Amino acid sequence: MRAINRGKQPSLAQLRAFAAVAEQLHFRDAAAAIGMSQPALSGAVSALEEALGVQLVERTTRKVLLSPAGERLAVRAKAVLDEVEALMEEADAVKAPFTGALRLGVIPTVAPYLLPTVLALVHEKYPDLDLQVHEEQTSSLLEGLAAGRLDLLLLAVPLGVPGVAELPLFDEDFVLVTPLDHWLGGREGIPRDALRELNLLLLDEGHCLRDQALDICREVGRGDAPVTTTAAGLSTLVQLVAGGLGVTLLPRTAVRVETSRSNQLLTGYFADPAPTRRVALAMRTGAARSAEYEELAVALREALRPRPVRMLEA
Repeated sequence: MRAINRGKQPSLAQLRAFAAVAEQLHFRDAAAAIGMSQPALSGAVSALEEALGVQLVERTTRKVLLSPAGERLAVRAKAVLDEVEALMEEADAVKAPFTGALRLGVIPTVAPYLLPTVLALVHEKYPDLDLQVHEEQTSSLLEGLAAGRLDLLLLAVPLGVPGVAELPLFDEDFVLVTPLDHWLGGREGIPRDALRELNLLLLDEGHCLRDQALDICREVGRGDAPVTTTAAGLSTLVQLVAGGLGVTLLPRTAVRVETSRSNQLLTGYFADPAPTRRVALAMRTGAARSAEYEELAVALREALRPRPVRMLEA
């Protein structure tokens, strides 16, 4: 059996430096990614090579290449760092609940309307929790959750993503927002199939609300119509409606905030069953703090009960 070298052990700082170089293949970019000076990073990689007794990178004036040994050991280094991160997360979990940082990701079509309730709840009920909010689109939030950059998400479901557990909060109806002179403006009992002929304004691609609106249209037999006008956010979308460019769908939680910006709008309500969306918290399956997240979901359902939504149980 080959003898194992038990010489100087590599440090976590050296492994982080090497992992960053392996990912960026550029010393300056790697140093910026982990908040280390370039000389310190270069020295850490050199110290790691000395400790391991192998050359990990090939340095040239233009770029950095991994050696064959570097390519193999980069995988091991990342695995070690991932395990250390899991160790730290587990250690945080055994501390007093609802302390330390909680990195919450929220989609743009939820954030402006539910965050005031979320923030008030955390301030009142969990004063020792360091809530950090990140507003991003669904795909970016899911990537952040999988990578450990985010701990918990507040977004529309279902997601259908392996390794992600959903904690349902509520269902809410969509309403039809129109200009003042529109024939459906302010009406109740609007049939869904009225959507077949309407000039429906949508959010840009990447927003889950756009996909939900298109799904609703397909359900009533509307084919894919050309989209000539889109918006990056609901506020702009509603202003386009006020200007007479078309109509749009809004979730009920957004109506009061968005329609109060203009006196040129009317809100119409669909006949039952109205088109709906479901909003939930989402976490990694088996997350170390899952019991806290489940408790937070219960508290949040209660805090949101006065809203125009249908509350769900776990």
